[in-house]
Amino acid sequence: MSQFFQIHPDNPQLRLIKQAVQIVRAGGVIALPTDSCYALCCQLDDKDAVTKLRRIRGIDEKHHLALLCRDLSEISQYAKVDNTQYRMLKAATPGPYTFILEASREVPRRVSHPSRKTIGLRVPENQVALALLEELGEPLLSSTLILPDDELPLTDPDLVREKLERQIELVIDGGACGLEMTTVIDLTGGEPVLVRQGRGDASMFGL
Repeated sequence: MSQFFQIHPDNPQLRLIKQAVQIVRAGGVIALPTDSCYALCCQLDDKDAVTKLRRIRGIDEKHHLALLCRDLSEISQYAKVDNTQYRMLKAATPGPYTFILEASREVPRRVSHPSRKTIGLRVPENQVALALLEELGEPLLSSTLILPDDELPLTDPDLVREKLERQIELVIDGGACGLEMTTVIDLTGGEPVLVRQGRGDASMFGL
């Protein structure tokens, strides 16, 4: 049975953030609000938790997962970023964008794309998510909380709890999120490529 924390969206209670981090470090999969949709998250280097997250989402290892990062410097630790890419990232973070970049050696091979060795990375503009990342001290592995038979992501924390309370360890109620997913931009080639149009404005990348 999952736990359910109501955390203030603007002033997250540190006591609850610390408890949430303990659940993540103990191998838990959690539902977390972001600046786009709710996301399923777990610790990056926990193989069993990653397998569980993929199973709940109904996705295989070819589906890009995203690292939720605290800031741009953390992105640079987990991805290979050149000067041009860095300028693009700086202009768009934090915000509702996921960037596909070449994974660095810090990323376990099992969570990067098996053939391309790429990873999705983002910095969410959400105080609850950022507080959790700050307390954890490392990125969270994440995927949009959309269930296998659904067309739209879950946005109501009470509904998340109802559907997943026996499958995940924690639901964080940080207020309702929108239905729009992040805009996904592939930065691994010479020019940015729009993979998915979502909440973020792609025109800032000339797309």
